[in-house]
Amino acid sequence: MWASISLMDDVDRKILAELQQDGRLTVTELAARVRLSVSPCHRRLRELERSGAIQGYRAVVDPPSLGLNFEALVFVSMRQEDRDTVAEFERAVSELEHVLDAQRLFGEPDYLLRVATADLAAFQRLYDERLATLPGVQRLTSTLVMKHVVRDRPLPA
Repeated sequence: MWASISLMDDVDRKILAELQQDGRLTVTELAARVRLSVSPCHRRLRELERSGAIQGYRAVVDPPSLGLNFEALVFVSMRQEDRDTVAEFERAVSELEHVLDAQRLFGEPDYLLRVATADLAAFQRLYDERLATLPGVQRLTSTLVMKHVVRDRPLPA
């Protein structure tokens, strides 16, 4: 991870902002946008990658194009929260490909999962056969996503 936000200057922030908008920029294009020559821009880019400030590059794919037309948020309340149960639960959740995001929360509920499936029937099967049987789960509560108002917004600079 980046050691301290104070080590990052305005040029680094501009590089990150540009790459969040378009991760396919060439170093030459990136350098022009942040007003650097190619060589210093390339060095800064490699340092941002090495430090973990840039964790990777990916394509943003439209879920319906993969047949994932149904999305739900699942709130998980744990029966047990000892270290072993939490670790086992988190490992099991990380192996479920239809869980797009999983966040541990303070307070109640304990976890929030974002799940995408083909349809309601597929979600029900996942819910009954996999989610409800996860280690330490006491209760699951779900709500359906009607639409995305803000999605994949770049981080503020």
